[in-house]
Amino acid sequence: MRRILGIGELLWDVLPSGQQLGGAPANYSVMSGRLGNHATILSRIGQDDLAQQTLSILRGYPVDVSLLQSDAQHETGRVTVELADGQPSYVIHAPAAWDFMEKTAAWIEAVQQADALCFGSLGQRHAVSRQTIDSLVQSAPPRCERIFDVNLRDPYFSAEILRASIELASVVKMNDLEVPRVLGLIGLVVQNAADALRAGAEAMLEHFPGLRLVAVTCGGEGSLLVNRNDWHRHPGVPTQVVDAIGAGDAFTAAMTHYLLQAAPLKTLNEAGNRWGSYIASQAGAMPVISQETIARLRSEIEG
Repeated sequence: MRRILGIGELLWDVLPSGQQLGGAPANYSVMSGRLGNHATILSRIGQDDLAQQTLSILRGYPVDVSLLQSDAQHETGRVTVELADGQPSYVIHAPAAWDFMEKTAAWIEAVQQADALCFGSLGQRHAVSRQTIDSLVQSAPPRCERIFDVNLRDPYFSAEILRASIELASVVKMNDLEVPRVLGLIGLVVQNAADALRAGAEAMLEHFPGLRLVAVTCGGEGSLLVNRNDWHRHPGVPTQVVDAIGAGDAFTAAMTHYLLQAAPLKTLNEAGNRWGSYIASQAGAMPVISQETIARLRSEIEG
């Protein structure tokens, strides 16, 4: 069983229909656990009612919450979400407990045992958690896949954060709208390319020697994966979108699962799109998923 960590924000999405637990690293970890990995969330919650609800819900999922930190001074994170045609926009409340994650011996040990870890840009909006995440990722063993999930939420990112995170990563995942913004911020220029997304991914691979895979999701239009030897484009899996919250995190978790099995790019793309599409067809980032559904999607992915 592979050991996978999601490091960063754990929060509640406050939607017009009510509150739902989320946060990209948490969504990623829950999905990783559902795929059969030992998944652990490294984050920080308050000592409020939302913290108790968080623990109660997560204990119902195949995810390890034993390393969650408790903060007596800051509340559990919240994000106000508005939906337009199924696509979310966000107001991220600050400060929150996850802004103050602390590097501990237990967290260091978890990272040193990990086969993969995922961290994002939003989780680094505060200097305290930024330093913690940076130090933890640097302590990961060479065999550990370090997935940087770009999550551009104004005003919580900078060229410095993006550049430093990409330098730490072995895999970078972003969406098609984020690609030109990231390239511009880190100073990479792609001109007159017939396939701008692929050219941008190749430029990143050339500029950052520790990087071995760039993943670009394109919503309902599928995704593009580019490594140092090959590339693969997936057309997407048609679905009736209920909301897109958590779909990208499901893509990343499924991609990671098969990356750790040294599967080809085609399989990584198929897995990411199958699971991303399924989550988009459900309400919330952590819907109830039957074992029959998991088995069916595994069969579709693996042929």
